[in-house]
Amino acid sequence: MPTFKDYLQLHFIVLIWGFTAILGLLISVPAVELVFFRTLLAAILLGCMLLQRKEQLIIQKKDLIRLLLTGGLIAAHWILFFGAARVSTASICLAGMATGSLWTSLMEPLILGRRVSLLEIGIGLVVILGLYVVFHFELNHALGISMAILSALLAALFTVINVQFSARYAAYTITFYEMVGACMVTLIFLPFYKWLIADRGQLQLIPNLNDWFYIAILAFVCTVYAYSMAVKLMKKFSAFAINLTINLEPVYGIVLAFLFCGEAEKMTPGFYLGTLIILSAVLVYPVLNKYLNKRKELRLVKPSR
Repeated sequence: MPTFKDYLQLHFIVLIWGFTAILGLLISVPAVELVFFRTLLAAILLGCMLLQRKEQLIIQKKDLIRLLLTGGLIAAHWILFFGAARVSTASICLAGMATGSLWTSLMEPLILGRRVSLLEIGIGLVVILGLYVVFHFELNHALGISMAILSALLAALFTVINVQFSARYAAYTITFYEMVGACMVTLIFLPFYKWLIADRGQLQLIPNLNDWFYIAILAFVCTVYAYSMAVKLMKKFSAFAINLTINLEPVYGIVLAFLFCGEAEKMTPGFYLGTLIILSAVLVYPVLNKYLNKRKELRLVKPSR
C-alpha cells in the first residue's frame, strides 16, 4: 500500500512534469529535435549511472525489444506534447493531457487482464465532459487539444506497459532502455520529418547556449529523476491511480505558465470551468474509491443468515 510519502513524491513528480510544457516554449529547438537531444542526454546519464552503480544492464532479448519499442511510444508522446504547446498554449496542452485517466481505465483491463472498473470509466467520462467544455470555448485551439489528447493516449499506453516491467526490473534500467529506444526512433524519424513536416530548409541540430541549459533540465530533472521515480512508484500504485494524479498537471502547469508566460497564457472562463470539472473528477476519485472498497469489505465480512 502507498504511504503518505509516496503520495507526496508522486505529486512532486507531477509538479515537475507540469513545468515541461513551459520549458518546451522556452527552448527554440523544434519539438522533434528537442526530443532527440532530451532522450540522448538522458540515455547517456542513465548509462553512466548504471555502470557506476553496477546495476542490472543485461535483460532478456524479448524484453529489450519491448522496452525499445515502448521508448518509441514515449518519443511520439513527447513530440506531440511539445508540438501541442507550440501550436496552442502550455495551458491547452496540459488540459488535453488530462484525458489520460480515461485512456488508462480502458487500456489497463485489456493489457493487464483486470476487471473493468465502472468507477474509473465514470470518472474518465467526467474528464471528457470537462474537455468538451474546454473545446467548446477554445475552438481556435482545436489542433493543439487534439495533439495533446493523442499524446495522453500514448502516455496511458506506456504507463500501463511499464507497470508490467516495474515488477521485474529496476526503475533506472527500464528508463535507460526506453530512453535509448526513444532516441533511436527520433533519430530514424528525423529525415522523414524534414521531408514531410519541417517547413525549414534544414533541421536545427545545433541548440544555442540557453537551449542546452533548458534541455539539460528536461533530460536530467524531468526525465532521469522524475520519470525513473514514477516507474519506481508503479510498484505501489495502479496505472490508473498514477495517470489520475497526473491530471493535476494542468493545475500546477497553468499556475507555472502564468508565472513564466504571463498574458500569453490567459484563457477564457470556459477553459477554467472545463479544467475545474476535470480536477474535481481527480479529487473525487480517491474518496469514492475508498468508500466503495469499504462497502465491499463490509459485505465480505458480514455474517450470512
